[in-house]
Amino acid sequence: MPQPSGPAPAPTRAVALVAVLALTAFGVLALLLALHGWGPFAAESWLHDWAVTHRPAWAVRVAGTVTDLGTGVPPYTAAVAAGVLLARGAGPGRRRIWWLCGPVLVLALGQLLRRGLMLAFARPRPPAADWVGASPSGYAFPSGHAFTGALAAGLLAWAVLRTARRRLALPVALLLGVAAVAVGLSRVYLGVHWPLDVLGGWLLAAGWFVLCLALVPPALRRAHPVDGAPTGSADSGGGSGPGEAPR
Repeated sequence: MPQPSGPAPAPTRAVALVAVLALTAFGVLALLLALHGWGPFAAESWLHDWAVTHRPAWAVRVAGTVTDLGTGVPPYTAAVAAGVLLARGAGPGRRRIWWLCGPVLVLALGQLLRRGLMLAFARPRPPAADWVGASPSGYAFPSGHAFTGALAAGLLAWAVLRTARRRLALPVALLLGVAAVAVGLSRVYLGVHWPLDVLGGWLLAAGWFVLCLALVPPALRRAHPVDGAPTGSADSGGGSGPGEAPR
C-alpha cells in the first residue's frame, strides 16, 4: 500500500487557530446579519435579481444536478469513502474503527450544529416566487447545501491527500473543492438562498472541519504498521498513519 503523501500536518495549535478564525468570521457574519434585521444587503439583492433574470432552462437543469450533490446520499457517500481510505492505513483494532466511522460522525454532528444555528437565526429565504429547480425547507442561514457539500468534500479531500500519491491526490482534492463551491453557488442561482447564506455555510463547514481535526488525539493519528510500511513504535512517533505524514 502506498504511504500517505501530501503536506505534513500543521501543529495542533496552528490548526486550532485556523478553526477559531473561521468560526469567528462566521460569528461576525451572523452578527452583521442580525444587526441588519436578517434581511438581504443591497449586494445580495442585486446578485439574487441577476440570477433570477439569467436562468435559461439548460442552466437550471445543470444547477439542479449540481445542487443535489449537497444533500442526501452524495455527502454521506463521500464521508464513508473518506473513512474507508483512512482506515486502510490505520492497522487493526480500535484505530481502524475510529478512522472508519470518524468522517461520518463529523458530518452527522456538523449537520446537527448547522440545523440548530439555522433554527436559532431564522433568517427568511428569498421570495418563493423566485425559486426554481429546488424545493427548500427551513430557514436560510447558514445554507445547508453549502455547509454539507463543503464539509463532505473537505473530509474526502483530506483523506485522499493523506492516503494517495501526490500526482493523483492534488487533482482529486482540487476537483472536490470546485464541486463544493459549485454546490453553494447553485443555491443562489436557483433563488433559494441569499449569497451570504452560502458564505456562512462555507465558513461554518471550514471551522467545524478544522476544529474536529485539531481535536483528534495524537494517539489516534498514529497507526500500527501495515503491509509494506516501515515499522516503528507509535509512542516514539516512528509509525505513520492517516493523520500523520511519514518522516
